[in-house]
Amino acid sequence: MSELQRQASGATTGNSKPSAGQDEKKNNLPQDFDIDMEDPETEKAAVAIQSQFRKFQKKKQDLKS
Repeated sequence: MSELQRQASGATTGNSKPSAGQDEKKNNLPQDFDIDMEDPETEKAAVAIQSQFRKFQKKKQDLKS
């Protein structure tokens, strides 16, 4: 399993109970949600998202110091 697949699978299992509003939104999603993890565009998007998240975390940590 690649690093991207591990991260994607972790994103769906980490939360405890969702609020009522979140539960309703989940029901409106299409049942067959498929992302091609081998697509180069998907990999580029994942790298860009991770980069922005790391910058955000660093900025957040720097503000605490």
